[in-house]
Amino acid sequence: MQTKGPIILRAGRIVLVFVLAVVTTQAQAAMPKPGSAAPDFTLASSSGKNLRLSEYRGRVVMINFWATWCAPCRQEMPLLNKLHEQYRKIGFELLGVNVDDQFKTAQAMAGKLGVTFPILHDRDKRVSRLYDVDAMPLTVLIDRDGKVRYVHRGYRPGAEQQYDAQIRELLK
Repeated sequence: MQTKGPIILRAGRIVLVFVLAVVTTQAQAAMPKPGSAAPDFTLASSSGKNLRLSEYRGRVVMINFWATWCAPCRQEMPLLNKLHEQYRKIGFELLGVNVDDQFKTAQAMAGKLGVTFPILHDRDKRVSRLYDVDAMPLTVLIDRDGKVRYVHRGYRPGAEQQYDAQIRELLK
């Protein structure tokens, strides 16, 4: 005959598995999925102008969420800038969305790294929540129709070659 202890433990495990399944499903539902419409947003840029994602419809857009405290972000940004310079004249745009509280620090870092693409400030983290940013950096590639095509969480050296191939594919 079983005691109450093992039955309670099994019931607790079942509840835990159910809760984890619900939380995982909700988190996955919030992620920008390839093929879904990219959530639109408007953010202030380093130039002082507000930029709206939907204004870039017809262009291939890369959104890169980054922070000054993120070492992989600092490593990746000059490489992303090269891609921006290489493809911007043929329909590619790169938007760097910074999540730091102090935008002046982010602007200074971008300047030091030689970044020429627009840097946007997500002061209240609203856009970061919209895109379910849970890793730094987070890079989203959007096609000319405004659909999410690729999502990259984090950065590893050499990932820029994959970005390059994906950008070329979307520009065709």
